[in-house]
Amino acid sequence: MPHDQQNRPVSRLPAGVWILGFVSMLMDISSEMIHSLLPLFMAQVLGAGAFSIGLVEGVAESTALIVKIFSGVVSDWLGRRKLLAVLGYALGTITKPFFALAPSLTVVLAARFFDRIGKGIRGAPRDALVADMTPASLRGAAFGLRQSLDTVGAFLGPLTAVALMLAWNNNFRAVFWVAVIPGCLAVGLLVFGLREPHGGTAPDKRSNPIKKENLRRLSKRYWWVVVIGAIFTLARFSEAFLVLRASQTGMPLAFTPLVMVAMNLVYAVSAYPCGRLSDRMSHAKLLGIGLLVLIAADIILALDAHWGFVLTGVAFWGMHMGITQGLLATMVADTAPPDLYGTAYGFFNLVSGIAMLVASAVAGLVWQKIGAPATFLTGALFCGVALFILLARQTDAKLTARAQG
Repeated sequence: MPHDQQNRPVSRLPAGVWILGFVSMLMDISSEMIHSLLPLFMAQVLGAGAFSIGLVEGVAESTALIVKIFSGVVSDWLGRRKLLAVLGYALGTITKPFFALAPSLTVVLAARFFDRIGKGIRGAPRDALVADMTPASLRGAAFGLRQSLDTVGAFLGPLTAVALMLAWNNNFRAVFWVAVIPGCLAVGLLVFGLREPHGGTAPDKRSNPIKKENLRRLSKRYWWVVVIGAIFTLARFSEAFLVLRASQTGMPLAFTPLVMVAMNLVYAVSAYPCGRLSDRMSHAKLLGIGLLVLIAADIILALDAHWGFVLTGVAFWGMHMGITQGLLATMVADTAPPDLYGTAYGFFNLVSGIAMLVASAVAGLVWQKIGAPATFLTGALFCGVALFILLARQTDAKLTARAQG
């Protein structure tokens, strides 16, 4: 292998990481074609208020995160992660037609609920697969690459939605039907393209991952990552509120999903470089930078509903996601035993899911009672608290290290 390729992490990543990235990309195209329009569909077609939209999004996203604990534990117990990943992607695809058929907010809630159950089933096993097949020295790059490809889908989806909305005279339901196609392609690629890595614990030696003796193997460092992830989720409520803020700019309805294109474009471009950076610098410093970027995003979004402010704030929001999401996934893998990766990601996402439900419900209530600027200022306040806790933790760790030294 040429010397320059040896020094390029992307050239040394396993093929399975690329396949999982492309599977995520296709499913995100499918999902974001719907999700980038769903807040407006709920508000304008079904007549839902901001609190109801926040509650639907909070229940949906928290469901995905909470379900991950069960799929993660089962994947460790079975030693088979691909089967659960396929099941999760298939369930997500099956729910897509129900958005197109939905006559009421209740049906949308049910479709979002089962769609996110599918996401929850596939999430922890998929992340554990990435950790299983990637050397520790390349984990940041691997998670960054998967996140980048995932996020490419997250901006291609809204772009496709905009094009179809323009072509079909704002026909939400027709766009939702088209979203079924990339979902089916994602399931097919995963089934026929990915070979599950061999190794790990022998079947006759596996034990229940949630037994006390196994849970005790999850270190204090791991549980600190869980706490940090929950605090970050409290500070970053559902992205549905970015779409609602964009609708206040006065731009034509069909162009509103472009706000998600802008966010995910920045996210996609920044995720892999930030993942590589996390392999070489302090994780705490990088998390702190991510929080400062999110504070800037919230303040800009609170200042004005002019499209320039909204797009700038959304770009900062995407940069925050690129800095922190792959990093947190890497930190879980770095602090958990390999045979408990699925369980570790499951607990991490369980706690983050509860935080997401609280954050989105509070954001919707504040939006409805006080207004959009107050919602984003509340998010900035949560960010400030998270930053203070992070700094306090680092200061305490340094003092402890000096005392022991």
